[in-house]
Amino acid sequence: MIGQTPAMEGVFSFFLESAFIGLFLFDEKRLGQKLHVFSAVMLFIGTWLSGYFIIATDSWMQYPVGYELAADGSSVQLTSFSALLFNKWAIVQYLHNMGGAFVVGAFSVAALGAFYVLSKKQVEYGKMFLKTGVVAACLGSVWMLFPSGDMHGRMVAKHQPVTLAAMEGHFKTEKGAPIALIGQPDVENQKLDNAIYIPNALSFITYQRWDAEVKGLDAFPKENHPDNIPLLYYSFHIMVGLGTIFIAVMLLAVFALWRGWLFEARWLMWIIMLSFPLPFIANIAGWMVAEIGRQPWLIYGLFRTEHGYSPLVSSGNVMFTLLGFMGMYTILSLLYIFLMLRRIEKGAEELGSIGEMDGGEQAAY
Repeated sequence: MIGQTPAMEGVFSFFLESAFIGLFLFDEKRLGQKLHVFSAVMLFIGTWLSGYFIIATDSWMQYPVGYELAADGSSVQLTSFSALLFNKWAIVQYLHNMGGAFVVGAFSVAALGAFYVLSKKQVEYGKMFLKTGVVAACLGSVWMLFPSGDMHGRMVAKHQPVTLAAMEGHFKTEKGAPIALIGQPDVENQKLDNAIYIPNALSFITYQRWDAEVKGLDAFPKENHPDNIPLLYYSFHIMVGLGTIFIAVMLLAVFALWRGWLFEARWLMWIIMLSFPLPFIANIAGWMVAEIGRQPWLIYGLFRTEHGYSPLVSSGNVMFTLLGFMGMYTILSLLYIFLMLRRIEKGAEELGSIGEMDGGEQAAY
């Protein structure tokens, strides 16, 4: 029914990015500077197109549009491909998702720069990576809070209010609803244990009014509550908590860069270097929020997850396939880590040789 966008991702994006990533990483000397930049641009286009097609597919499951129910009422037919492709949920989710990818890249660049400076290897390149990385990470981290995070939160509040209530651990409908900074959801007793609240903040963030009514989980039938409220709640708070840390760290780093003492602050560079895995965790937590929050719906409001299984596929086949994919991705992940570590170790030397070559060519002219 919505197979066009995954197919477009495979045909238009996957082959583009997979072809140019190898050229970008390993063939700079053979390609020359112009073709190297061209491969970087094509890699960027391929990955960001791929992201949009995937997000458009997922967004239709979050907010289905451009469809009609069949006469028997048991199936759904897509009536507008443009509605699927330009779904308003897709646009907002894409801006937020790719902002998260941008933050991952920026933190990785900054962390690599900090590593080079701290290890005193190719210090000039390390300083360049640090300057670029911390500025980009600061801008990206703020973007994730506002406007992209704010827009996405409003979309959830409007179209999936039960998801918002579960994310926030908001069990009771009330006006002037507080926001919970920390707490442990007690689903059985419908409350947060050991909670620390900011009064009226949830009402203001959600509806821009301090006294606005925010619906709690008690306003919705229990069969429509997300299946795992604690996991959803913790995933959301991990994502938001890490995002807040990112903003704090990178604002401090940008201030240090502006004042000229970033490269002397070894403690701050250690923080930057060791923090690079955290954006990966924040992105995973964000996807968990999106997908756990959609439950118990496979397609929100139309098709429940419990009805989405195939009677023709046994549980053994599903487990075999799952283990196969897990094994394949484990091998690919280990290979990726090995190649990246080698690239980090030798990349600075290669950059140095390229710089010397460029200097020699300029001197010849």
